[in-house]
Amino acid sequence: MPSRGHILVVDDERAIRRLLRMYLTDAGYTVAEAGDGREAIEQVRRGGIDLVLLDVMIPEIDGFEATRRIRETAQVPVILVTARTEEAHRVTGLELGADDYVTKPFSPVEVVARVKAVLRRAQGDDAPDRNVTLGDIHIEPAARQVTKAGEEVELTRLEFDLLYELASHPRVVYSRERLLERVWGYQSAVGAKTVDVHVANLRRKLGDDIPLVAVRGVGYKIEPPR
Repeated sequence: MPSRGHILVVDDERAIRRLLRMYLTDAGYTVAEAGDGREAIEQVRRGGIDLVLLDVMIPEIDGFEATRRIRETAQVPVILVTARTEEAHRVTGLELGADDYVTKPFSPVEVVARVKAVLRRAQGDDAPDRNVTLGDIHIEPAARQVTKAGEEVELTRLEFDLLYELASHPRVVYSRERLLERVWGYQSAVGAKTVDVHVANLRRKLGDDIPLVAVRGVGYKIEPPR
């Protein structure tokens, strides 16, 4: 049976790497391992990796810096793993471009579910194909391209998916929970802050031209120009 994807597991604890390898292999994935951030970055640069499970507290180069460097050269999905639960710690990883966050101790079954969901989004299953225009902002899902006044705006995969989900259903109010299910593929344990961080990134990159409205106590909607 062909592999469902090539996963790189990065952790300085061999027992954790072996545990995740066992569960991911049973789920049909091919698994590579790395014990530190430098090795992880090198493996990603060599190509062939479909997703990285990356512990934050690793030697040589920590998971945050490794994520930043991976994002400079590749759009490989990254799921960060950490024993720390502070909100600021989680937000840092998301702002650097991580696709999701898993806290220790974790259930290996849940990690496999997260991997499946992130890869499903990354591989474009059920990808939409209807272009959307919001004033000067034009979204082309087939090319996964966003332009503003004719100039291309670089978005991460999740930023694009979030923008398209909202923009293709104008005036529909989405709760954060619904956005997590629609864009991330499940309700992430990271919670509502995941959505808020990506919304803030969209506003920063697209400026006042994006009609993205917060609905107090509920979530977000796109209010198209009249």
